[in-house]
Amino acid sequence: MTTPPHIADEGAELLPVATAARTRAALRTLVRPDRGLALTGIGVLVAATVVGLLVQPLLGRIVDVVADGRPAGDLTLPVVLLIAVAAVQGVTTTLGLTRVARLGETVLARLREQFVERALNLPADRLERAGSGDLTARVTGDVARVTEAVRSALPEMARSVLAIGLTLGALALLDVRFLLAALLAVPVQLLTARWYVRRAVTLYADQRVANGAQQQQLLETIGGAVTVRGHRLEERHTERGADRSRKAVDLTMRSVNLVLGFYGRLHIAEYIGLAAVLIAGFWLVRDGAVSIGTATAAALYFHSLFGPVNAALVLLDDAQSAAAGLARLVGVTDLAEQPEPKPGKPEADGKPEAGKTTPGKAAPASVPRQRVASPEAAVSVHAVSHAYGPGRPVLHEVSLTLAPGEHVALVGASGAGKSTLARIVAGVQQPTAGTVTGPTAGAVTAPAGPGGPSVVLVTQEVHVFTGTLADDLRLARPDATDDDLRAALATVDALDWAAALPDGLATVVGEGGHRLDAARAQQLALARLVLADPALAVLDEATAEAGSAGARALERSAGAALTGRTALVVAHRLTQAVAADRVVVLEAGRVVESGPHEMLRDADGPYAALWRAWSGSRAAPHP
Repeated sequence: MTTPPHIADEGAELLPVATAARTRAALRTLVRPDRGLALTGIGVLVAATVVGLLVQPLLGRIVDVVADGRPAGDLTLPVVLLIAVAAVQGVTTTLGLTRVARLGETVLARLREQFVERALNLPADRLERAGSGDLTARVTGDVARVTEAVRSALPEMARSVLAIGLTLGALALLDVRFLLAALLAVPVQLLTARWYVRRAVTLYADQRVANGAQQQQLLETIGGAVTVRGHRLEERHTERGADRSRKAVDLTMRSVNLVLGFYGRLHIAEYIGLAAVLIAGFWLVRDGAVSIGTATAAALYFHSLFGPVNAALVLLDDAQSAAAGLARLVGVTDLAEQPEPKPGKPEADGKPEAGKTTPGKAAPASVPRQRVASPEAAVSVHAVSHAYGPGRPVLHEVSLTLAPGEHVALVGASGAGKSTLARIVAGVQQPTAGTVTGPTAGAVTAPAGPGGPSVVLVTQEVHVFTGTLADDLRLARPDATDDDLRAALATVDALDWAAALPDGLATVVGEGGHRLDAARAQQLALARLVLADPALAVLDEATAEAGSAGARALERSAGAALTGRTALVVAHRLTQAVAADRVVVLEAGRVVESGPHEMLRDADGPYAALWRAWSGSRAAPHP
């Protein structure tokens, strides 16, 4: 379970943070596949620590030899044993820390993969409510904190805890009174740890939230710089950014003061413990209960605890910071977990439930595969409603059916709910109420590989990934050959410009590479759609980014990519509605008209008004 999400100022609902119990459970789940590696790593570290505990008695033996005035030859054996102990401890410690580090890196990689997978499945409206800054802070800052803890704190903490436990046992073997003297430092250390933890947990959590709010403000200001300048809002945004920065700095300084107080209390504990062990040694030696060498070994044992005790307690700083970061990461992974299939709607024949996209590979082909519409390609939307928050309804009990192979155009004014309905049909967003059933696989002349995508959504916001053009295309079908890529590009009329690139398909595009304009980037997305070969294609204003000159060409590319598929198209231009089999008009989140273009154009309804406004015609519609 997760705690309720933090509510940031200005109404942003931040992503949730997992509870401590849920975070521990998630950590156990992450470690479980590598229990063998964990046990062997800890076992080797125990052996290394036990061997290292032989150093203090050997040094005490040397002290006794000197104190008793024995021959110098008596020093040979303890010195040789000291050298052997150092060599064995060095080898075993290295081996143990290596295995613990490998365990940490493996668990960290598993956490990263799980986080990325779940973050990509987050509902779009949930991300919009949280703002991109919160997710960005978790992807960067929180992952970095956990990474640092796993790579440095985890091995050191494991070694320190083992050293503390075994050293206290060794003190008891020398004389239990040495152990009792050493334990006088424990109450101060425990109180210090309790004092620190109670303050650190909430402080570091608040610090992460403040950093997320600071990043969100920075992203909004930079992303909307043109609007900020146009409305003369520079001073307001600067003040808002400064205020959030002050909050972040204030929390940082509070954490620095907390750490300084933590170290000061630890020094007091060290003084109390060492003084008690030295006094106990003095009395025991005076009474003849132990030798000078034994008392020396006891003092050295306690002194050797300074490092691991301080390391373990100091690592609480990293542990608390990492725990806060891990709780924020687990909160996202829990939020994005896919719900179980609804009762009464099991997956048919192992095929994905409607609206879900399952990664997979498709069989290679030398030419684009022509899909044959099947009954499984039908889409049914029943009484779907959606709201982005209380009092913010977008869709109201929308019902819509797409026949196999049918192309339906969604039209309506801005804010009518077209993009929301498109995302729901594509399975990217879950409706607040209602159901959506859709394609499961669809028949193709060249069968798609197992688990091939049943739905593909193409929006106007197309991302060109950094890498070669071929790699960018193969995101849709990793096993596609170069001939497959050229055939897909040819289908959307993009082969000519792709072949003219400096290195053809091997040309690096994206950030730092060859720049593709908006129209070419959209053709690239449409070529990926052809390669993915879905039963249902959803285009959300996929031609909107092209200028007037390239709009018609891009619409032709989109039409070619949709050939033989069931398609839902959010029409940016009404020429797309003309080419569709049916037009559905949305108004204030409700379907107000549905039918072929000619029929709706000639009717005196909302679509006729849209058509007249768009075409510039003022002629009265035919009765």
